[in-house]
Amino acid sequence: MTDTDSARPAEGEARGPRPSRLHSLMRFIPLIAPVLLWAVPCWVLLHAGQHWPLAVALVGTAVFFLGLAGMPLAMVRGHGRRQQDWAAIIGDTLLGASWVLFTWSVLLGVLLRAALAVTGVGDSQDRARIVAWAVLGVTAVLLTWGYAEARRVPRVRRIDVQLPRLGAGLDGLRVALVTDTHYGPLDRARWSARVCETVNTLEADLVCHAGDIADGTAERRRAQAAPLGTVRATRARVYVTGNHEYYSEAQGWVDLMDELGWEPLRNRHLLLERGGDTLVVAGVDDVTAESSGLAGHRAHLAGALDGADPDLPVLLLAHQPTFVDRAAAAGIDLQLSGHTHGGQIWPFHHLVRLDQPALAGLSHHGARTLLYTSRGTGFWGPPFRVFAPSEITLLVLRSPRTATAP
Repeated sequence: MTDTDSARPAEGEARGPRPSRLHSLMRFIPLIAPVLLWAVPCWVLLHAGQHWPLAVALVGTAVFFLGLAGMPLAMVRGHGRRQQDWAAIIGDTLLGASWVLFTWSVLLGVLLRAALAVTGVGDSQDRARIVAWAVLGVTAVLLTWGYAEARRVPRVRRIDVQLPRLGAGLDGLRVALVTDTHYGPLDRARWSARVCETVNTLEADLVCHAGDIADGTAERRRAQAAPLGTVRATRARVYVTGNHEYYSEAQGWVDLMDELGWEPLRNRHLLLERGGDTLVVAGVDDVTAESSGLAGHRAHLAGALDGADPDLPVLLLAHQPTFVDRAAAAGIDLQLSGHTHGGQIWPFHHLVRLDQPALAGLSHHGARTLLYTSRGTGFWGPPFRVFAPSEITLLVLRSPRTATAP
């Protein structure tokens, strides 16, 4: 396996994506989202014709106001300058719970109430109370299930990927992908160790981490990340930065992954050779790297491919699927990404799709580029996954030039 460093930036190469619709919308979300997340369920559960006893209405309303005031405060203390883990846990949990409660308050508050009215079930008060109990029941079930889904070791998702330019000697190459582990306020050192044990059972030739290792600095989350040093691969272990590294001293994470035996592919590539054929394994910094102001960090595809034979197939690691436009223009064969979490908590995936060209799975872009988007191995923020299961991915690369199994 040959290691090739990056070269000077290419003239005129794009320095980053233009602001998307989601980024523009995000400027206003912190102002209106908390009010909607708490006010809508408060109305649907307590003040939409249920006529609860006064004490129930007053106590319930007070609880919602505490949530509305407490969630932003906890988020600021947990993720702001103070970085208090206990506050982050409270704020993240309230965020996830309020999102699920809001979603089902809207859906059941409209659809179930209409269905009850059409079928003539009860009077107005009865229907309002049925909707309230249904919302609470569905929310409780989904949060319990979603917490279990978030905290479990992900299932392995196996997929065969045919690359037309892949040589016969590389047919059956096994590539394991983990991404978005997001080690954070909830200590997941044991979970991390079990994830690494699962990866080792795959007997992969190449193991990739596509970024967003943690929320917090390498020094602070070292214990949770340490099991990554036990991951085994017959050829290489490679890593690229995600956007969350640039919130938490990215160079520290690059250094720690190097210390743990992983190859940080910072706008550079390796050559993986087997059976007389060669695969270029390249990686770029996250697309947010340049705006971070960290010296030497930016997404530089030309540098990552500098010196590589253009006739060889290329596997590219890029944290965000949105990078695929540049990958397709460069004729990349396969891009591996994460970032989306598959939406993490339904129906948040609709907002993710405003920002990213793919949500999960394999998709085609341009003349020959394939993009595989992982739903992520861990979770960000709210410790819930609802209709968006986590995954460890095993991609088996196939060559059209042979039908022989590895």
